Amino acid sequence: MLFAAPRFALPAWLMTLLAAFLLAGGAAAQEAEAPREARYGDDNIAAALFADGAPRAGETWMLAMRFTPIAPEWHGYWSNPGDAGLGMQVELNLPDGWKAGEPLYPVPETLVISGLMNHIYEGEYAVLIPVSVPEGATIDGVPEVTGYAEYLACTDKICVPQDAVLESRQGGDFAKWRAAIAPTLDARGAFQIVDETLRLAIPLPASVGLAEPHTFIANTRLADYAATQTFRRDGDTLVVEIPLDEYGTGEADAVSGMLSFGGGAGVVFIAEPGTVPTGGELIAGPVGMETPPLWTLILGALVGGLILNIMPCVFPILSLKALSLVRAGGGEAQARAEGVSYTAGVVIACVALGGIMLALRAAGEQVGWAFQLQEPGVVVALLVLATIITMNFAGIFELPSVDTGGQKRGAFATGLLAAVAATPCTGPFMAAALGAALLLPTPLALMLFAMLGLGLALPFLAIGFLPVLRRSLPRPGPWMETFRRAMAIPMGLTALALIWLTVQIGGRGFALFALVMLFGAVLALFVVGRLQQAGKMAWPAFGLVAAPFLIFGAFALPYSYEEGGDRTARESIHAPLPFSREALAEARSTGQPVFVWFTADWCVTCKVNESVAIEREATLEAFEQAGVVTMVGDWTVRDEEITAFLSEQGVAGVPLYLWYEAGEGAEQLPQVLTADMLANRAARQR
Repeated sequence: MLFAAPRFALPAWLMTLLAAFLLAGGAAAQEAEAPREARYGDDNIAAALFADGAPRAGETWMLAMRFTPIAPEWHGYWSNPGDAGLGMQVELNLPDGWKAGEPLYPVPETLVISGLMNHIYEGEYAVLIPVSVPEGATIDGVPEVTGYAEYLACTDKICVPQDAVLESRQGGDFAKWRAAIAPTLDARGAFQIVDETLRLAIPLPASVGLAEPHTFIANTRLADYAATQTFRRDGDTLVVEIPLDEYGTGEADAVSGMLSFGGGAGVVFIAEPGTVPTGGELIAGPVGMETPPLWTLILGALVGGLILNIMPCVFPILSLKALSLVRAGGGEAQARAEGVSYTAGVVIACVALGGIMLALRAAGEQVGWAFQLQEPGVVVALLVLATIITMNFAGIFELPSVDTGGQKRGAFATGLLAAVAATPCTGPFMAAALGAALLLPTPLALMLFAMLGLGLALPFLAIGFLPVLRRSLPRPGPWMETFRRAMAIPMGLTALALIWLTVQIGGRGFALFALVMLFGAVLALFVVGRLQQAGKMAWPAFGLVAAPFLIFGAFALPYSYEEGGDRTARESIHAPLPFSREALAEARSTGQPVFVWFTADWCVTCKVNESVAIEREATLEAFEQAGVVTMVGDWTVRDEEITAFLSEQGVAGVPLYLWYEAGEGAEQLPQVLTADMLANRAARQR
């Protein structure tokens, strides 16, 4: 079994593969004839064996294995480590007739790396080992127990085998360790395997709060550990649905594991074959898990793409489209050809972006819609493009004259650009369609992306094919030059925004080198414009002037890139907590309402919503009076945890707004917020 490793971390894969050969996987405490010698040591996670006082004949005596990492980045593993890692193996030398039982574990945590789920423990933790002392055993004080333990210590980059020779000692905080152990439910649950899904019925009183539920399955290779889990309540029964492991047998005589409530609390359950209720109240899991009918998804993608034409995130490209629509007042055949070419450009771009996103996700990458704007190279390319368009609109230089075929190509390129500019945000109706695209088969998913592109291109396509619409456009005249120059303003503002985004994504040094390269392109275009005004050959000069700067940028930008960018804490009047699953579980466990918003610096819709509805004194006052806990997930740069969480909520991008009532599951709010929406919702909590 290979271990979790970050992208391109070959040494980690080699190290963990070596560890897999060196360590024998196992979870149960065994008896041994004699202690073994340590081969690897416990430098990264120290292990110590403690005894809970003196044993008594006929009773259970408790031992404890305490694990102490040397630094916070090191973690150990549960008995079933998940997709990666190894469980521990413990061998104990006990008096004749004494039997060690199955180790008792605290509730583990989840850690997803490159699409692989790990069941881990961070910080110090203890595993209890019950020992059955036989009736009539002769006990003279506290016996000394020796043994040997093998286990694994990992960070998110490397894994190393560990082992320790054990000698029991007195002391230890057994009260704390016992309290951390998940208790076992008295009643047995039931399980069914239906349609490639493991369905569990766990007896759990409806009064038990589930802040951030997760089921850890002890059976190996039965369930897909990294898959999204769905939780529903049916009275005092909790129904859990988990997709099966596609490489497993899909069979089990019994299913056991741990149900985590969130915040370190949970229970151990055992389920036998039986009937699992259907239906129930959804309390956790993606809203879009039950995929709507295909026709509604197609309609949603089409209408969502159409609405993108008026969304703020698409506004910078409206200048290009406006000039194209005015120019479409020529012959009918030409107008139709341009409409078709423009539509082809939009649809192909949307399908290509969707296909790349699906391919990356299939390869284990955590990406979502608008993933390209999280890539520094793409942002720099868009910065250069926006600057060139701004200078052209301002009349500094002119593009070469084109024939009809060139106009078709220009319309096609404009369609490509329009689709790329539309990707930073999702609008009404399209959220469900894009979320479903992550779950549907690839051909159907690509069809939804094509419908999104068709909706985005529909206004221009209608102008090309409906003469009545073309006749309603203003007649060409001198005003068009003034209009074109005016459209340089929004494109120039877009270029400035991209400069700021370059700093956020790649750091100041990266942005500085990008500006040096951009200066070369601007200088070259100025030279082209001067030569054009003089009636001379212009475009060869562009290559001569721009080439040194472009070559400089190609070498300097990769070396100056700073991962995470030059980003400071997000300024907000709410002082929100940074999003993480652990922070969300802790906030929900307080019994207060929680508001979480997911945003990105390149998402214009997000910024509009924040200024209109979130960053308002009225909203702050209402939140403070209702005790609302606020949390923000910043998706400006790649964040696998946020991407995975967005997917679990059935969406593929930002913005996303979630509201948690005390003790309830997530409620998705609209993607376009009104001024008083949040304040009114908070007021109802008082």
